[in-house]
This record gives sequence, C-alpha cells and structure tokens, in this order.
Amino acid sequence: MFNYEMIKKIMFNFEPETAHNIAEVGLKILPNCIFLNHFLKKRNFIDDPMLTQEIFSRKFVNPIGLGAGFDKNATMVKAMMAMGFAYTEIGTMTPLPQDGNPKPRLFRYPNEESIQNAMGFNNKGANEVAINLDIIYPYDIPIGASIGKNKLTTPQNTLEDYKILINKFKDISDYLAINISSPNTPNLRDLQNEKFIEEIFTMAKTLTSKPILLKIAPDMSSNTAILLCKTAVKYGAAGIIATNTTQDYTLLKDAKDFGGISGKVLSEKSYNFFKALAKELYGQTTLISVGGISDAQDAYRRIKAGASLVQILSGFIFKGPSMCKNINEELIILLKKDGFTHISQAIGVDL
Repeated sequence: MFNYEMIKKIMFNFEPETAHNIAEVGLKILPNCIFLNHFLKKRNFIDDPMLTQEIFSRKFVNPIGLGAGFDKNATMVKAMMAMGFAYTEIGTMTPLPQDGNPKPRLFRYPNEESIQNAMGFNNKGANEVAINLDIIYPYDIPIGASIGKNKLTTPQNTLEDYKILINKFKDISDYLAINISSPNTPNLRDLQNEKFIEEIFTMAKTLTSKPILLKIAPDMSSNTAILLCKTAVKYGAAGIIATNTTQDYTLLKDAKDFGGISGKVLSEKSYNFFKALAKELYGQTTLISVGGISDAQDAYRRIKAGASLVQILSGFIFKGPSMCKNINEELIILLKKDGFTHISQAIGVDL
C-alpha cells in the first residue's frame, strides 16, 4: 500500500495541476494519521550526525530540502519529515492573493523526469499563508519563505511589495528567499540588476536580522550572475540559491515556448552554473544548489562544489519520498568512501 510507483501510475492519469491538488489534500491529512505519519517518518527521514549542520542558527539534520513552488501556501509543512525532507521552502507568496497564469500551465515529461511550469505565483496571499505558518512556527525542521511581487505591481511599488512580505514573514520563518528569478511573472527577471539588488537588500537589513537569500536564474552569463550575487552579498545577503527554472527550451524535445523547465534535463546546466558561482562566492556566503538533482551522486557533486544545502522538487514528483532517504543514505557512503567523517569536510572540497 506504500508503493510509490503504484501511486504515481494513478496520479499521472490526472492533469498535472489536478494531481498536485490531490497530493496537497493527502499531505494535509497525513499528519493527522498518526500511525502512518510515524511510519513514513521512520522510514524516510534520515537524522545522522555525519549530515547534521547548523546554518542560519537552525539545525539541519541532513542537507536535503524541498524547493519553493510545491507548498505555495504552507499547508503541507507538517508532512515534510514523513517525506524525508530536513527543511522546506514554502511559497512563493505575494502580498495579495493571485490566481496565476491561464491554464494549462503545468506540464510533465515522465521520460525526461522533468516539469515545465508557467504557474505565475498562484497563491492565497501573504495574510492567509502567514496564518498557516503562525500556527506551526517554530517547527521541528527549518522553514524558508520564498517571496515575490504581485503581477500587477508597478515598478515604482515593487520594493514596497517585498517590504510588506519581509515584515509579514520575518518572525514566522527561519530564512527568507528573494525571488526575482521566476520566468512566469512579467518583467520579474528584469529586477536581476545591481541597482535593485542593492536597494532590496539595503532595505531588508533595516527590517530584520533574519537571513535573507537571493534566488537566481540560470539564463544569464556566469559573469553577470557572479556580479549580481557579489552585490547581494555586499549588501547583506546571507546566502545564494542557484538556480531557478530555465527558459532554455532546447533542453526538452517537445517543450512549450513559455514558462520554466525544471527536473533532470536541467541538471548539467544548473550544476555548471552553480560551480561557476561557487568559485567566486564560496566562503563568503551560504550556497544552496537546486536544479535537476535526482540522486546522491548529483547532490554530492553540488556539495563538493560548495553547496551547504541542496533542494529538490521535480525529482520528488517522479521518485517519491524514498528519494530523500536514498540520497542521504548514499551520501553517507560517499562521504566515508572519500575519508570524510562529516559533511562539512566535503563542502567545497573540489574548489
């Protein structure tokens, strides 16, 4: 009854967004099914001293987290340990509720283990998401909050959107991630410039001492990305999350000509982009790698390239909760094979 391949076969008969909504209902209910939740947590959640780190003044018992975009409204946080995740990033939230882009806007490519989405920050708005978080925070695992501007917010009021969100979530999350890299909100990626990054992090530091991170897209030159990330760190960024989805539609044979691609086909592009950033930024800030990670070997090379933490999302959809368990167990084997006694010894070793 716990065979994920069987569950996936059923779920993949549904349109992708419908399947996601069904999964959300199940994961909202799961914590109330005490026996089942305990069983899954015991089976999937790896708590090992070799993998445990303290980052952002919180304990991360292993380096595998759920990336933003799955739990947009903070309704599934209590199920994440049963799924094997050591931390979760909720959102992206906007100040006002919004429906997102027209449907269909979510497409799965099972053979490539990849997803294409044009969701457009669909969420119930900062107030409702904050209520959901306030009930559970602080939680057993760290919670990151990904924040973004509303679609209809004018350029002159963009900073105000982020100010509202920082004030709303600074006391009910362990870190905040500035999302200016989604391809699905018009002109959002235009904010990936030195002036705006300086403005937003300067403002953020006046509002909170909570760690603020920048999430960056992979569709720019590495030199530009390094410059922007260095600017963010200069003005107070506590970390860099690389990368968001890509608009490189050549990665998928039958890709749509809109939205962003994630999943296995993004792995090499994301890794190479991250590695270039890490060569310049490792040791200056916390680095989190995301994009196409689906196994321990890929997670391990990100760690050796400088990632303290990694995030998965599309891989979770295709492989299920055993994915986190398998990655963490194999990471321990890989660490021991290389003569390491703790994950911290492997972080950045390739640099």
